[in-house]
This record gives sequence, C-alpha cells and structure tokens, in this order.
Amino acid sequence: MSASPSRVAVLGVGHLGRHHARILGEMPEADLVAVVDPNEEVARPLAERNGCEWRAELGDLAEHLDAAVVAVPTTLHWACSEPLLRAGVACLVEKPLAPDPATCAQLVEAAQASGALLATGHVERFNPAVRRAMELGIQPRFIEAHRLAPYTFRGADVGVVLDLMIHDIDLALAWTGSEVTRVDAVGGASLSPAEDICSVRLHFANGAVANLTASRLSLKAMRRFRVFGPDCYLSVDSQDRKALLVRKSASFSPEAVAEAAGSSDPVSGFKGLLDVEELTLDADEPLRAELQSFLAAVRQEAPVAVSGEDGKRAVEVAFRIMESLEQCSWRLEDQVPSPS
Repeated sequence: MSASPSRVAVLGVGHLGRHHARILGEMPEADLVAVVDPNEEVARPLAERNGCEWRAELGDLAEHLDAAVVAVPTTLHWACSEPLLRAGVACLVEKPLAPDPATCAQLVEAAQASGALLATGHVERFNPAVRRAMELGIQPRFIEAHRLAPYTFRGADVGVVLDLMIHDIDLALAWTGSEVTRVDAVGGASLSPAEDICSVRLHFANGAVANLTASRLSLKAMRRFRVFGPDCYLSVDSQDRKALLVRKSASFSPEAVAEAAGSSDPVSGFKGLLDVEELTLDADEPLRAELQSFLAAVRQEAPVAVSGEDGKRAVEVAFRIMESLEQCSWRLEDQVPSPS
C-alpha cells in the first residue's frame, strides 16, 4: 500500500514560492496544507486555487506538517526555518541557504538537534542534462558558466554572488567533489549597494578549474553551463531549454581520427566517431524533480539530494569570492558624477 501524502506548506509565495505551491498542489505524494505569506492579495487567491489554507503567519502550523518549503527572502530564512526545524518538520530552504556562513551553520545545527531533514533548493542539480551527465560519471577538468539577467529588485537583498552565482558554485562543488584552493574574483556594484557583476576563477584541489560569471546588468538573460572532461563536452542552456552532451564513441581512436581526416568528408567522418545526445528541457521539470526528490527523502525512500551541508558549503565559497572581490571591486560610493 502506498504511503499517505506528506503534509506540506509553502512559506513565501513570491516569484518562486508560487511555483512551488502550484506544483505541490498537483503532486499526488503531497498534501498542500497551507501557503504562508503576509501579502493576502497574492497569497489568498493562490491558496484558493490549490484548495489549501492561507495564513499570514506560521502560528501553530508546524504541528500539522511533515514538511515545508521556505521561499521567503534570504534574510528571513533563519526566522522562518528555525521554528519548523525545532518542531521536527523537514525543510527545503531555497538557495542560498542563509545570507552568511554562520547562519547556515546554525540552520544545520538546528536540524541536527531535532533530527529534522534539511535540504537546500539548488534546483540546477535537477536539470535533466546535468543529472544525465552526473549519472555517466563525467569528471570535469574545466567548467565555464555564464548567468546573466536584467536588473530586478527581486533578490536585491543580497549581491549577485548569492543571488545568481550561487547556482553555479553549487554545481561546481557537486561536480568536482573537491575543495576550492584558490579564488580570483573581479567585479563590483553599479546599481545596488552590493555587487551587481562578478567574474571568478576557482581552482580545486583535484586540479579542476571553473570560470564563473554572474551579472544582473545584462539587457538579455543568459544561463549557460559548460563542462569539459577528458572524453566529453556538456553544454546546458537553461534559458533556451536545450542541452548537448558529446562523448567519444566506442570506435574513437587516434587511428580512426587519422582515417577520418584523410577522407573526402573529414567533418562527417569525425562526427561519426562521437556520440551526440540532445535534450530539450521543460521549464517545470527541474523544480518538479526537486520537490519529488525532497518528498522522497521526507518519506525516507531516498537520501536527501542537496543537503543543508551542501548549501552551507556553497555559501562559504560565495563568501570567499566576495572577500576576493573586495580587493578589486568598485562600489557605488566610488562613482564620481560627470561634470555638468
């Protein structure tokens, strides 16, 4: 007999939280009990559409829950998550786990003290192309990521490193399985008190290198992540929802390459030595997969895919990047008005 649906609430129904609520409302393994948000104008209609309760505050809701998705602004993650974790409620906390490493550590400790499950919402881990490549055991030697977006006031409570680059920091850490040994960053603030653009080179203990760029000063959005390994190349374009995985085929050899080069059509001959896998991505697919994985972990059917510890490590590296940025960044107060 199948297990009963997990009783779930969503805290914060802004840009991302409303999608969590919608998807949870559609999932047979979830019983969406409530959405919690002080903005009644937005939250009450969302609750009505999903057949659940609207609450302006958490109150005693924790007593009636198995799990919760925390999608409030980053600065409120601790205040909203800690009472739930203390009550033993499993929490999926949106990225970044917290605004600083110390608060991340406190959340991890709160979960450990009660035995509650703590997961971090790094949804890019659930991109089908990324999951496929990780299943194949591809070992990256070089990673390149560009995550660019037009300026928006959403997420402006943190700089671009915690707002956007954190996705690619987590992917690089997960994929390399190695510690960061060196950080070289450049960037600064143009429209916000915190940095709006950052480019960083991360060196890992296993020899891998990652070049990550994030900006919220772009006129056009871009979300590309590329991985180069000894035998493969992976390109993921989350904006255009396409991915390409290229690997050496079983027939690949120096001799076969030389033979293709000497043929009348060397380009086609070389392509024949490669296995090319193209994937089209559904916009809903990664978030739905993330929620399914989280609920499976709540039911103890699978380990948590992206733990609180994972979230803490990503924030720790983010702060190392911001510390490096301090040595070569520009700030709003440095900007001098042009003479009239």
